[in-house]
Amino acid sequence: MTEPHLIRSRDNALLKELRKLNQDNIAYRKTGRFWIEGDHLCSAALVRCLRPAVYVVSESFWPLAPVEYAQAAIKKVVIPDALFAEISGLESPARVGFVLDLPEPAGVVANSATVILDRVQDAGNVGSILRSAGAFGFRQVLALKGSAALWSPKVLRAGMGAHFGLQLAEGLDLADLDSLQVPLVVTSSHQGRLVHQLELPHPCAWAMGHEGQGVSQELMARASVFARIGQPGGEESLNVAAAAAICLHASSLRLHSG
Repeated sequence: MTEPHLIRSRDNALLKELRKLNQDNIAYRKTGRFWIEGDHLCSAALVRCLRPAVYVVSESFWPLAPVEYAQAAIKKVVIPDALFAEISGLESPARVGFVLDLPEPAGVVANSATVILDRVQDAGNVGSILRSAGAFGFRQVLALKGSAALWSPKVLRAGMGAHFGLQLAEGLDLADLDSLQVPLVVTSSHQGRLVHQLELPHPCAWAMGHEGQGVSQELMARASVFARIGQPGGEESLNVAAAAAICLHASSLRLHSG
């Protein structure tokens, strides 16, 4: 195994790139690369057989880091702890991270179990929905324009590794959904049967809407099924990520019971 490259200058081009990737939510679209930090995300990437373009580790952690991190990486870089703290997106820097190449843009898979994000803007919500999609067997996530950037640092952290097992497409228009050949299911507070009473189709596409406005009328018009989530506690509405978890879980139960 080759020795790592030691970087001590904060003006190094790689460190400048990492700062940009952490500070600019859409920098990955220009560079074609994204940054993940911490043991959990790095391990999740390796489990999915992803090969890091660059493995970055702090000087103090280098002797302690799992050897498989260095073995998997194309390039290995060690930097002082103080510089790692500068590039870190975490309050408590994790001391280890990967630079990974952005996957090739995905096309819409017509018959895949799908989640559609309709202008879901909060990064935490988007990451949480990706986790639920992965957990409940929905392998395709299609983000319409106006949704949070899927590969932004906050979405990656909230996704906790879910990105690496999903087929993701973003920046889509409604017309891009024309090729979907699965029923569209939309949650609504005022129409449709309770989700646990429905004979949910599988595969299907669940549409999750904007935190304040919900699913657009244009997307509603495409729906084959409307579903309501029972709220006996009387709250006006659920957080979109919580609603997604309930709906996708209901679909997974339908799949396994069949």
